[in-house]
Amino acid sequence: IINNYMDGGQEDSRDKASPSGLHFRDSKRKVDYVLAYHYRRHPARPTPGAGSPELPCRLASLGLVSNGGSGQGQAEPPQPWDAGQRALREWPGLPGAELVELSPLDALEEEKRLQREEYERNLVEAGLEIEKDPENKSQGLSFVRIHAPWQVLSREAELLKIKMPTKKMYEITEEGGILKTLNEIWCKLTEPLQPQVPQQENTKMKNLSYPFSREKIYLYNIKDKDTFFDNATRSRIVREILKRTSTKARNSMGIGTLIANNVYDAAYPLHDGEYEGQNDDMNDRKLLYQEWARYGVFYKFQPIDLIRKYFGEKIGLYFAWLGLYTEFLIPSSVVGIIVFLYGCITIESDIPSKEMCDQHNAFTMCPLCDKFCDYWNLSSACATARASHLFDNPATVFFSIFMALWATMFLEQWKRLQMRLSYFWDLTGLEEEEEHPRPEYETKLLQKKQKNKNITTDNSNEFCHACYFVSVFCLQNEKEKLTCSDRMPGYAANFGLILFMIMLTFSAVFGVIVYRITTAAALSFSTNESSRANVRVTVTATAVIINLVVILVLDEIYGAVAKWLTEIEIPKTEKTFEERLILKAFLLKFVNSYAPIFYVAFFKGRFVGRPGRYVYVFEGYRMEECAPGGCLMELCIQLSIIMLGKQLIQNNLFEIGIPKLKKLFRKLKDERTEPKQMDTNQSKDPQQWDLDYILEPFTGLTPEYMEMIIQFGFVTLFVASFPLAPLFALLNNIIEVRLDAKKFVTELRRPDTVRAKDIGIWYNILSGIGKLSVIINAFVIAVTSDFIPRLMYQYAYSQDGTMHGFINHTLSYFNVTHLKPGTQPANSLFAQEVLFCRFKDYREPPWSPHQYEFSKQYWAVLSARLAFVILFQNLVMFLSVLVDWLIPDIPKDISEQIKKEKTVLVDFFLKEEHEKLKLIEGFITHDKRRHRSGTKSKRTRAASFSQCQRSPKGSFTSFSSQHTIV
Repeated sequence: IINNYMDGGQEDSRDKASPSGLHFRDSKRKVDYVLAYHYRRHPARPTPGAGSPELPCRLASLGLVSNGGSGQGQAEPPQPWDAGQRALREWPGLPGAELVELSPLDALEEEKRLQREEYERNLVEAGLEIEKDPENKSQGLSFVRIHAPWQVLSREAELLKIKMPTKKMYEITEEGGILKTLNEIWCKLTEPLQPQVPQQENTKMKNLSYPFSREKIYLYNIKDKDTFFDNATRSRIVREILKRTSTKARNSMGIGTLIANNVYDAAYPLHDGEYEGQNDDMNDRKLLYQEWARYGVFYKFQPIDLIRKYFGEKIGLYFAWLGLYTEFLIPSSVVGIIVFLYGCITIESDIPSKEMCDQHNAFTMCPLCDKFCDYWNLSSACATARASHLFDNPATVFFSIFMALWATMFLEQWKRLQMRLSYFWDLTGLEEEEEHPRPEYETKLLQKKQKNKNITTDNSNEFCHACYFVSVFCLQNEKEKLTCSDRMPGYAANFGLILFMIMLTFSAVFGVIVYRITTAAALSFSTNESSRANVRVTVTATAVIINLVVILVLDEIYGAVAKWLTEIEIPKTEKTFEERLILKAFLLKFVNSYAPIFYVAFFKGRFVGRPGRYVYVFEGYRMEECAPGGCLMELCIQLSIIMLGKQLIQNNLFEIGIPKLKKLFRKLKDERTEPKQMDTNQSKDPQQWDLDYILEPFTGLTPEYMEMIIQFGFVTLFVASFPLAPLFALLNNIIEVRLDAKKFVTELRRPDTVRAKDIGIWYNILSGIGKLSVIINAFVIAVTSDFIPRLMYQYAYSQDGTMHGFINHTLSYFNVTHLKPGTQPANSLFAQEVLFCRFKDYREPPWSPHQYEFSKQYWAVLSARLAFVILFQNLVMFLSVLVDWLIPDIPKDISEQIKKEKTVLVDFFLKEEHEKLKLIEGFITHDKRRHRSGTKSKRTRAASFSQCQRSPKGSFTSFSSQHTIV
């Protein structure tokens, strides 16, 4: 260990740092990983005599930790600080040595320091090389830099079965015919849109990859051992070692537990340098920033291969998915604009809108509220009726079918792209890696172990600390694990709190409903004429804004609650934890985002009652009704404001502002905690590990996927009411891609690379939303819009087969003398006394024997609505299945290339084995010839053979030693 605090190299330590900040001080060994921690040195001990110059350093490492109690009578495993006690007892004559009683805070710091020393010692035993900063302040921030030499990299790459390129290259067969021609034309057209990043010299050739093996090292194209494994692979290997290296102190199982216990503050790989600056040194980070993470290159394609190389396969797949989703929004946006323009063009020829706006028809409508509201003319709602036609027209039915097929085609195309990326990224045949248990799971398991007293401390005296804890772990995993009874309190809390949160969402929606009802009634009582005239617009606009604010606030709360609920379940692995967190967060955020929209689409105006028998809430307020043109226009307003508000505020402003605030807060905190001491050794230019520590830690892709999945729901679930939703989603995503890119490149620490062959549970959620969208759009068209009533009138009730008379057909009569006493308009402005008022419903007239009951038309329209839902759902589902069947999941050329790769791999191995066999046969023949030459040649041969056998495995000095095993 290069430890400047112990070896006395405090002076010029920072001056000797690597100029690039990416290497050790020798400027040769790469920094593959960095551990950061805050230290606090306790006050100096009594000054030793002159004859013991080493004493301060010795005491620093042998300080006695005492927290006020000796813990007698407890059978505890030997702790690291016991060595300090024994050392002081064994050196009673040590000048200046005395037992020091530490404060609880100093004792905790000393315990952390001992854990760090033991952990770093174990890392060195694992083969890693370490460089540390001097701790030359009373308190401050220090870094541990880790380098993995070739022996460690090759060993771990073999254990992890990392696929590496071999010397063999083979030709990629391209599809011929018209597809090839179209592809060439497309490449020429999109050439200005391609990012200027280094590409493979010959794109028609591909390296044959094979899991790394030290025994078959001759297969690989190793030009330089320092660059054979790229930076992402090196950091991944080091991370695996950090996760499985344990310490005795507090039963810490890996770096995750140590960070959870605040022994270390952070562990992260370094970025490849600065992303902007005056120097001309180009690195992958700077290249990504220039060609990907700037808003000025929004029109370019993403350099997916470079993203995968720098951030790993999991993040590469996310941006590949986001890019494909954004590209697919282009045709849906075009079709949505066409549907909207169709509504604008046909608005003047829409007969129902004309009838509603005609002043001569004079449909006198029943009052909208009791006593204070007057009768009103239907023509006053002309603007609402004309606006509703923009979204409620026959083209929306076609658009709903199109979007259902669009969702299916998008998912199918993603499966094909995913398979193509898996082939080129060497992910085919990727096995599920055995994950390490989470620190919280290990802690809970150890607590259970201690409680059951199944492990005694006798075993710890028979084994070394590393072997002991490995055996304990194996025993725990084999014989003992957390059962359902252990997790039952967590499951019960999950069920209760999720139910409570869903009810909270419904309560918020109900609260907004009450606000709308009471505000509408209050404005109706107003003496201001303009307030009474714009009651509906005012109430709708303010209610939607309140809904948006409630959704944004509850979204943040639900995200934190979902994480906490998942933690108390104590999942074993990170993958299980992530999947459970995603399901909980999606359920809560789905209900929160769509509950107000579901209310307007399917419940508003359905439980109003009729004149003379209205439904009341709080004994005086009538349930709110839909506008005369229907609820579809209000649904459109609700959907557009919530969607745009979430995208603008939550997805953009929050993503930009919150990380900057966190960064500022962390910087101020570090400045406040560190003493203002003059450090003459401090370098003027901060190193790369200093710059990366200031950045925000990477917390996973769940928030990025979640906002896009919720947006996908807005685009597909209620698209029948808002055809422009894909357009707004496209505009948002053009910014979102660059915003996420800039965040990953400039504002986040470099994430650990994770190999993944798919997007996991998110695909199932997308598929579920796509199927749900078919059902919801069917009900929106059938129930919320007037499409079915118009269709029924035109073909069943109209005398001339046109829409003339449709408005009169949908309005029922009511005798005003049947109004309840006290509910009639107090001061009616109508010149003539009103005998009958109209209301929108299919009911029998007052002169009918069954007055005000549902008419035959009502049941006919209801039957048509249900028939349409069944027909629409089955038709679209059939077409979706047909599209799924017609489009293969694996592209034909990729399927052929995978088969070809297997054949090439077998031929390559057979050829290599044949060459080895010929080499050995030639060696034996040559040996026999030399055998006949006499005793001198025998001795020479024996020495040569012995030398060959003793040559270290993998050595490049002797060609024959590369082929030792047949």
